[in-house]
Amino acid sequence: MALLLLTATLLAVDYTLAHSVGLGAAQLRERILAVSAGSFLLAFLIAFLVSRSLSLRVRRLKLLAERIPGGAAQDRPREESRDELGSLERSLGGVAIETQKLLDSLRYESARRSAILSGMAEGVLAVDHELRVTFCNAAFLRAIEFRGTRFEGRFLLELVRDTGLHELLRSVLATGESQKQRFRLSSLNARIFEVQATPLETPSGRGAIAILHDITDLERLEQVRKDFVANVSHELRTPLAGIIGYADTLLEGALEDERHNAQFVEIIRSNAVRLANIAQDLLILSELESGQDPPEPESISIRAVVDGALVTVASEARSREVTLLSDEIGDLFVKGNRLRLEQALLNLLANAIKFNRPGGEVRVRAALNDSGRVAITVSDTGVGIPSEDVPRIFERFYRVDKARSRQVGGTGLGLSIVKHIVERMNGTVTVESQLGRGSTFTLLLPAAP
Repeated sequence: MALLLLTATLLAVDYTLAHSVGLGAAQLRERILAVSAGSFLLAFLIAFLVSRSLSLRVRRLKLLAERIPGGAAQDRPREESRDELGSLERSLGGVAIETQKLLDSLRYESARRSAILSGMAEGVLAVDHELRVTFCNAAFLRAIEFRGTRFEGRFLLELVRDTGLHELLRSVLATGESQKQRFRLSSLNARIFEVQATPLETPSGRGAIAILHDITDLERLEQVRKDFVANVSHELRTPLAGIIGYADTLLEGALEDERHNAQFVEIIRSNAVRLANIAQDLLILSELESGQDPPEPESISIRAVVDGALVTVASEARSREVTLLSDEIGDLFVKGNRLRLEQALLNLLANAIKFNRPGGEVRVRAALNDSGRVAITVSDTGVGIPSEDVPRIFERFYRVDKARSRQVGGTGLGLSIVKHIVERMNGTVTVESQLGRGSTFTLLLPAAP
């Protein structure tokens, strides 16, 4: 461009000299200056336009480059230009679009991964090669009962004092192999976890990730199952041993002993009845725990249920010299299965009689409480229940005094059946007891019109 301007200026000067014959030196000088000034102005104008165009193009490229991470520059109109700057601008525009797509994809994947990990019931923990926490979800923080606000970057031992998890992750980092272990976290509410730990490659080196599965409830259920099998085996073994022993005695000649043979047969019969009662209670408990839909609820008169239950246990109460008392019961009704409610009340009355003292009393009351629910109470003046045993009396086969329980008979399932029956009727059962002064059981059931 500068060469063209120089050539044009020389031509103009030459043309001026050629047609300047007869002009004075001063006039010739003025014409040459005028041509030079015109050429200078033209060159300045051209340089200004070119510089302004380049400045605008460079400014657009600068803005485009600066805004590539956000991708906003992809919406800016671009002039179609075929020079090198135009090619560079188009390339940067394409990079901006692809970068924005990549960032959107990464944001989506990160949000989805965070939602999955945060919503997991299992605890998730990730550590680096120094056992510093790089990530953990809300389930893990709840498991360790974390009360702080910052956990990333802290050493694992600062969050979890239990050395079992620490040693497991250290072993995974050292060997590079996945490992599984079961241990109990020493927190306020100590729970049992099964931990699966796996190596995790990170930019700073090998780390590890651990998945903590809470198996506390499974362990509790397994222990309940073992206790149940052991208790059933024991309860069946005792009457079976009596039946087999006295049957063998009879077969070995006691049938001819008119003095004792009837007594032996009566013992065999009582043990057989005990086995039948255990089988019946197990079937009832199994039905109640099966989760099957109960029959269509009916309106049940509390007065009729109480009167029927008292008549049923009257004979046993007389034989044990226990007095049965009942307060006046109004017209109270609940919804549910009458046979099951009678069974629950019979179980409570039977226990109140068995674990009473000669000359003791058993009293039944029923009334509406302040919350509008029907409260049925069975109180006795018996031996009572130690405070440490009260939370467990509704467990299957749990007995406070095992020796006395076997002496008075029973399967150890009565209170467990009561609890299930009442809960099936959307009610609750509670107990208050003083050792040596008696117990009071209360059934709270929703009232029906």
